[in-house]
Amino acid sequence: MKYIIIGGVAGGATAAARLRRVDEKSDILLFEKGKYISYANCGLPYYIGGVIAEREKLLVQTPASFGQRFRIDVRVENEVIAIHPKDKTITVRTADGREYEETYDKLLLSPGATPVRPPLEGIDSEGIFTLRNVEDTDHIKSYLTENSVKRAVVVGAGFIGLEMAENLHHAGVAVSVVEMGNQVMAPIDFSMAAPIHQHLIQKGVSLYLEEGVTHFQRTKQGITVFLKSGKTIPADMVLLSIGVRPATALAKQAGLKIGEAGGIWVNEYLETSAKDIYAVGDAIEYPHPLTGKPWLNYLANPANRQGRIVADNMVFGNKVVYEGAIGTSIAKVFDMTVASTGLAAKRLKQWEMEYQSSVTHSSSHAGYYPDALPLTLKLTFHPVTGKLYGAQGIGYEGVDKRIDQIAGLIKRGGTVYDLMETEHTYAPPFSSAKDPIAIAGYVASNIISGAMPVVTWRELVQHKNEVMLIDTRTAEEFSFGSIPGAINIPLDDLRERMLEVPTDKPVVLFCAVGLRGYLVQRILMGNGYKNVRNLSGGYKLYSAAVAPVPVPSIANASVDARVTFGSTETSGTAVQSDSILSAGGSSKEPLKINACGLQCPGPIMQVKKAMDTLEPGEQVEIVATDAGFARDASAWCDTTGNRLVGSHEDKGRYTVVIEKGNSDMVCPSSTGTVAAGRGKTLILFSDDLDKALATFVLANGAAATGQKVTVFFTFWGLNVLKKMQKPKVKKDVFGRMFGMMLPSSSLKLKLSQMNMFGMGSRMMRFLMKRKGVDSLESLRSQALAQGVEFIACQMSMDMMGICREELLDEVTIGGVATYMERADKANVNLFI
Repeated sequence: MKYIIIGGVAGGATAAARLRRVDEKSDILLFEKGKYISYANCGLPYYIGGVIAEREKLLVQTPASFGQRFRIDVRVENEVIAIHPKDKTITVRTADGREYEETYDKLLLSPGATPVRPPLEGIDSEGIFTLRNVEDTDHIKSYLTENSVKRAVVVGAGFIGLEMAENLHHAGVAVSVVEMGNQVMAPIDFSMAAPIHQHLIQKGVSLYLEEGVTHFQRTKQGITVFLKSGKTIPADMVLLSIGVRPATALAKQAGLKIGEAGGIWVNEYLETSAKDIYAVGDAIEYPHPLTGKPWLNYLANPANRQGRIVADNMVFGNKVVYEGAIGTSIAKVFDMTVASTGLAAKRLKQWEMEYQSSVTHSSSHAGYYPDALPLTLKLTFHPVTGKLYGAQGIGYEGVDKRIDQIAGLIKRGGTVYDLMETEHTYAPPFSSAKDPIAIAGYVASNIISGAMPVVTWRELVQHKNEVMLIDTRTAEEFSFGSIPGAINIPLDDLRERMLEVPTDKPVVLFCAVGLRGYLVQRILMGNGYKNVRNLSGGYKLYSAAVAPVPVPSIANASVDARVTFGSTETSGTAVQSDSILSAGGSSKEPLKINACGLQCPGPIMQVKKAMDTLEPGEQVEIVATDAGFARDASAWCDTTGNRLVGSHEDKGRYTVVIEKGNSDMVCPSSTGTVAAGRGKTLILFSDDLDKALATFVLANGAAATGQKVTVFFTFWGLNVLKKMQKPKVKKDVFGRMFGMMLPSSSLKLKLSQMNMFGMGSRMMRFLMKRKGVDSLESLRSQALAQGVEFIACQMSMDMMGICREELLDEVTIGGVATYMERADKANVNLFI
């Protein structure tokens, strides 16, 4: 028997070795058009970045060693250019151009996939690379060594793109990542990708989302990357990681069947449409076990699994059925780990499959054991049977362990109830008594049973104005930031304040991660409330999902890029604590607090307790693993009168230094306002352009002094808050009449005097621009950026038929009581 294998990486090399182990006597020929076989292609980015120092470690076997060990005729730099199924022959071309033929009894195709390289102008310029094999790696490594590469652009934010971004950064290169989609790592859902966006930015990566490359231009200064938005990015090198497509040219030439997804069609035995010709790896398509639909799976593990199966079928006949792959993948993105298995929510929605999802936040091990780090799991499952469809995990430690366990259950048709029944090893350094996947199973089962009706962050964004939002966290947590429009009723105060919760309106509850929201939900449901939902994933998930990704500036695209974390600029690499503390105003050693492993509100309570013991000017240094606490520290300092001295992140541990402010500043109440006599409130009753300008000038001036400023918009003043592009909303006849008669946005405001049918307002805007005075819209944005609070009067909105969706997203909805509470704690109140 004579076996021929085309392609010597992953599936091909595995099949060759397995063939020899089960058939010692037959002839086995392995053809590879490149120089290398059986290399660790997943390790290529880490060699480029210097993490893997020795190139030889990537080469699992050399052609000579592999051939000798398994008695296989390995022919590298021999490209198979044609297959003749009827004659059972192949045509081979050598490196010097000579062609010859070989016969076979059984043939295996393992050609892999080829990188997508769109026909863009300038794409063949020097310094623009793809990464797929050892030769590509050598070219990139050589270019980095021989050229002074300080700036790189990675086009495509998939697994390899982000791994290359990290490794180029590790090599001392400032990196920009350009991605056409609205998120990195397309296999996972947006909400799970959002924390990765923030992590990349913290590490100094410039992130361009929803941007496409139009062309490249090579100059003496380097490469200019042109984006569809009109922006340009200067670079010294470019890496294309747009994607790959199955290498099917040889199969098409041989007349083999190509499937619906564009890969080589194979049956359950991995045999192609031609007898005695098999195929494995990236080039094939195979039905997904959960959907039955053909799909392409570019992963090494399934390719090796297929190589073993196909070898047995080639030797013993078609006896072993391939079970299919569900797509289990993992990647290291700087300090974070991202992994997924099965089907994400967006894929289920795309394929119109009924599903439900859950999001849980746990720790990598017991919280009381040092260095417990956050771990987030998202499950997708059938809403009735609980059959598992998929899982995604992000964190710093233990992500791989959990996703691997869930993947095994999914492949065997497991349910969320199997997660609850899984028996785990437990000791504090490794896990918790309730493992994260068990907690995920409990939450999912509560959703299915109806014990915990949930609302997703997307649903809340769409219907926020239709529900009453209740933040069940403590007043101190609430002061760090909350969802606009929410009122604060802490869990422990609920029974005394239950009358504040309406029975005739949908209620959405939330806390930091979902637990306290669930407890409040059970109390309310036990007291007869029907329409009460808990926010899935809590404020932690919501705040990450809705947080805007800052638009990079060209200034960021330098080796000494500065990144903003909290309110303090730090370099892209981790800053040592002593360098941060030098910015403080006290020579006294700061009080140090280790809040690692504590979930909300643990770190906040630790901070509050510590600040109560300090004198003005003294500092506290907190190390926490709760990213939400670290992100919101600046907002908390603004509302309490304390000062954020500095902050930095290192491998999931966030160090925050806070200096206590003056003694007349106190910790916030549940509304998050400061003590009496320090704030300013303004009521904007008018929609006259000149009066609105005066309002924002005053608000910005007051905010610049560090004081709390609130602007209350009522009646005609609401027109100043309208969006330029408003979504379609349902209104009654009176609401539509008001909409036709009132200004549609701030651009349509008139002057209170000398308006002259609109000529006056246009003249005013012209003169402002000519004299360098900021526009009304710019002053409004500046006010929001300075933390000025915008409150829209609920009663006025109801009277005038103005919906929440028509107003700026940053606006909070409130009533008279809300304004009076702010005014009571202010020493200046103005009516305009």
